[in-house]
Amino acid sequence: MPTPTAIIDVVGGPSVIGAAILSQFDLIRAVRAGLPVSAVHALMQSGRLSRAETDRVVLPRKTLAHRERIGTLTTDQSDRLMRVARVMAIAEEVFGTQDKAHRWLRRSTTALANEIPLDLLDTEEGAREVETILGRIAHGIAA
Repeated sequence: MPTPTAIIDVVGGPSVIGAAILSQFDLIRAVRAGLPVSAVHALMQSGRLSRAETDRVVLPRKTLAHRERIGTLTTDQSDRLMRVARVMAIAEEVFGTQDKAHRWLRRSTTALANEIPLDLLDTEEGAREVETILGRIAHGIAA
């Protein structure tokens, strides 16, 4: 499991979040308070998610435009964003680079019933399945 710092780095780090995230509880508090919309933009600007992928697994474009006027995400939207960031941080840790993780997350795999891992991140259950497969890969168990 990646550290809270590694997860936050996926969405731009503490400067984007506006707070130091040193523990899981700091992360929980930040999610409950609503993360800044700039965290979504940082995720896209880093190349980790395209606008279309963000639309599918984090929040729709129209909702993002609405939240931009407000400045922060809701708790539920923040939670979805952190779910995606967490899985991306795990994938980057397992595969060693952002590029390799990026490719794996977008390729269907038999271990996930021929689903594309990224497409499963729209639900917590799907994210858990992806995390399980990443754990198996990390431990050298055939996935």
